[in-house]
Amino acid sequence: MVALGYSSFKLAGLFISKENLAILIGLGAVIFFVLLKFILKIFEKLEKKWEVNYRWELISIFLVFASTGSSSVFVSRPLIKLMGINRDNLPTFAYWFLYIVIGFIFYQILLVLIGWIFGQYKFFWNFEKKMLRRIGLKRLVD
Repeated sequence: MVALGYSSFKLAGLFISKENLAILIGLGAVIFFVLLKFILKIFEKLEKKWEVNYRWELISIFLVFASTGSSSVFVSRPLIKLMGINRDNLPTFAYWFLYIVIGFIFYQILLVLIGWIFGQYKFFWNFEKKMLRRIGLKRLVD
């Protein structure tokens, strides 16, 4: 809620100068409630789509997605350097292609692992199988 309030205030600051503090706070409050309504609507739709029973499960799923993205970069970057992949010895396209592929591989592994730590192994394993089928790696999960 605090982060949403801060974001709303910053967004309002894009439209109103800081000299008009009362109007800035009012616009920030309006943006806050609009964003809150939007986020709660998204929560409702995802609860139905992902078939979760409790709101805390949905929050833990969001936390897993958030931490996995950062963690995959944190894990893959040193391994890329260890393998000798850098911008100096590869063309720019090849470097970024390998960087994304290696990061994607670690993302898949960490998604299931961190999902297990958060108690959402079943959800993330099914999510992973669905994602691998969509990219054409059906034989790995069947």
